[in-house]
Order: sequence, then C-alpha cells, then structure tokens
Amino acid sequence: MQTHDTNVFDGSYFAPSYNVAPQTFQPVVRLSEDTGDRELTVMRWGLVPFWSKDGKSSFNTINAKAETITTSALYREPFKRRRCLVPADWFYEWKKQDAKAKQPYAIAMKDGSLFAFAGLWERWKDKETGKTLETYTILTTDPNTLMEPIHNRMPVILAPKDYWRWLEPGDPQCPPVDLLRPYNAEQMKAWKVSADVGNVRNNNPSLIEPSG
Repeated sequence: MQTHDTNVFDGSYFAPSYNVAPQTFQPVVRLSEDTGDRELTVMRWGLVPFWSKDGKSSFNTINAKAETITTSALYREPFKRRRCLVPADWFYEWKKQDAKAKQPYAIAMKDGSLFAFAGLWERWKDKETGKTLETYTILTTDPNTLMEPIHNRMPVILAPKDYWRWLEPGDPQCPPVDLLRPYNAEQMKAWKVSADVGNVRNNNPSLIEPSG
C-alpha cells in the first residue's frame, strides 16, 4: 500500500513515499483518546496484538480479512474499539501472468484524489520498560470488477461520507460491518507499472509512471 500526500486530512506535512514497505512507520488517522477529536499520528504497519510477549507478531498482520475480523483473536477487539483511516493516493497489486511472471499495477481514484483504507490499530506495552508501540493493519475484502482481473482481494476503501462512522466508537457490540465492502469500480483506475516496485529500496516518482 502506498501513501503519497503532503496534506493528509488536517494540513500536516509528510514527505511523499512511492513504495511503502511493511514494518515502516506511516501516517494514520484515529480519534484522540483524550479529546475524541480526529488526530493524525504515526504507527508501524503490521499489527502487534496487545498480548504479544515480545512486541512481535508471529502472524502476517499487514492485512486482515474483513470476513474474519469479528471472530479473530487478533482483530475482534481492535475492530470494536480501535478503528483508523490509512490515507493513500494509490496502491500496488501484482497480477499473476504465469508460473514465473507477475505484472505490477498501480490502482488509484480516477480523479487523482486522496482516499483512505479502513484500518485497525493496537497498542503494545513493554512490561519491563513501559514503552509502547502502536501498530496498524489494513482490511481487505473481495475485489470489485476493476480489481478482479488483477487480484482476488482488494483493500477496503471507505467513502469520505463514512469516515466519521468508521472512526467513532459507537456500540462496541455493533461495529460497522456493512462498510467492509468492495469500493465502486467506476470511480477507480488501474495501470501497469515497472517491476521496480518489487524492491522497496526503489522509492521515486518514476515507479508510478505507466509501463507497457
């Protein structure tokens, strides 16, 4: 998933990144536990459960399937109480061409606007030092008609009108499951990009240029 924005929701500045990698720290929007207002913070991509003994996760937690978050021990509590928005301008996905070859695509909004993935966050605390680590995951769902030829999953993208509903606590026993659906394909576009995106050391504007 990619972030590339210098004005993320509230005017805060972040240097653009063209090839965001798991385990890096990225901007995330959540509700402040002190004021209840929307706040921009930085968290590490890859959720670490609060009950982890060493601050690491033995699972692949950069993404979470929307179909299982209500029952998963990893995600059911964050889904009830700790939801967040992950801002992005586009994301990459790989289409399998044959047994050996894959073609990367960039996917974005047709109008080039900023959008937000549905995310969950968690806070882990080191019992010895008292230090805390905040991490997040991005939810995925079935692909829409644009994504289906490329991949069998897509990130949950929220419409701006649903941002507040996703963030607000509401009733923990009735979280907004209905928002976990494929985004409108007619508002999105996809294009082929260079396989250079497969190396996270590459991080420059040329990565999102059409290729082929």
